Amino acid sequence: MSAVAKEEIALHGHRVRFRRAGEGPLLVLLHGIASTAETWAPVIDALAARHTVLAPDLLGHGDSAKPRGDYSLGAYASGVRDLVAALGYDRATVVGHSLGGGIAMQFAYQFPERVERLVLIGSGGLGREVHPVLRAATLPGSELVLALVGGAWLRATGGAVGGVLARFGLRTGEDLAGVAAGIGALADAGARAAFVRTARAAIDAGGQRVSATDRLYLAADLPTLIVWGERDPIIPVDHGRAAHAAIPGSRLEVFEGAGHFPHREAPARFVAVIEDFVRSTEPAAFAESHWSALLRTSA
Repeated sequence: MSAVAKEEIALHGHRVRFRRAGEGPLLVLLHGIASTAETWAPVIDALAARHTVLAPDLLGHGDSAKPRGDYSLGAYASGVRDLVAALGYDRATVVGHSLGGGIAMQFAYQFPERVERLVLIGSGGLGREVHPVLRAATLPGSELVLALVGGAWLRATGGAVGGVLARFGLRTGEDLAGVAAGIGALADAGARAAFVRTARAAIDAGGQRVSATDRLYLAADLPTLIVWGERDPIIPVDHGRAAHAAIPGSRLEVFEGAGHFPHREAPARFVAVIEDFVRSTEPAAFAESHWSALLRTSA
């Protein structure tokens, strides 16, 4: 079994922490909002048996720097490109969960020559609906609310966290644990500011405001796997089904009974699905002329 190394690099003067393990074709794993590379802990060892696995703490998250700056999907995609290039890799299968799915799609759109395959897990950017907890983070004054709920008082009375979140429809298990951990990570002012900037870049009071649905036709020649929890309370599974219908040749795997974290709720199945997807597909071969032709067909 390959050991998972925790490493660090400075990009544009900012610290980026990441986990790396294994050898072979590159898998880049992108976590969701208020999460970290730790979300991949149940699957990273198994995936590293046949791949080089690279899982960063995205800027503004975890142990990476939290500067004032651009937290848009485009900026995140550029940051992932810079990390991959700085570490000496050319192309990757890009795997994104939740916000990370939106970043993965943006990465494929901005840098198609660097993407071999695309895997979207409970992905943002595929429809308007999103859980009210995330919509609330975009409202005026949300920084002050987060300072309260992410502070020492809440951590000291952590039993209350589950009760509050359960009333918002987050059931026990990974959904509840994942959201509670994200809130608990916001005790630091820098983390709160980065979280709010990230949320507001993609979400408003009415729901998700950034959508890739008008560009999904560009993924026709990009092997694409869509994984969703059947009972996802954060982003509805119907978004995954609609994306599958819009991307010719895509593969949809709905995990029965799972919520927003299928890779944590059913890690063995998740690894098996990823391995089968990689094994049964050829890496995309980018051609500028073909990209131009695809763009012209949309006119």
